[in-house]
Amino acid sequence: MRTDFNTVQEVLENYKSAIYEKDVERFVSSFSSNIHIYDCWEDWECLGISQWKEKVKEWFNGLKDEGVLLKTDFNNLVVDENSELAFVYCAVTFAAHNKSGEKLRQMTNRFSMGLRKNNDSWTITHSHSSLPISMETGKGIFNLK
Repeated sequence: MRTDFNTVQEVLENYKSAIYEKDVERFVSSFSSNIHIYDCWEDWECLGISQWKEKVKEWFNGLKDEGVLLKTDFNNLVVDENSELAFVYCAVTFAAHNKSGEKLRQMTNRFSMGLRKNNDSWTITHSHSSLPISMETGKGIFNLK
């Protein structure tokens, strides 16, 4: 699936709605084929769209198995762009809700993305998601914001 994103905001909206709908193909359509991702979840990095797509399938299947809807919000969003490159950073909150709308849990982490414009369409070429670490426990601090 290839989707054209004329603005960085369209990429971000696709990111949020594809997560909510657990649509793997639409979600990965906004990433470059040679995506390089640093994330919070167990692996140091993810290289290339095939590896990323497998991680996303696992994530979305886990959400389906739990029967939750995941709402995504970008807080304190900053977009710095020129005609070919964009840099996005924010705090992103993922909130899991049951089908009746009750919030079950949420987490907020730090998030940055690099995007490149090719053929008039924006794609994510790098993404980094992280949590601050407690020096006392060595564990990630969720929901600091």
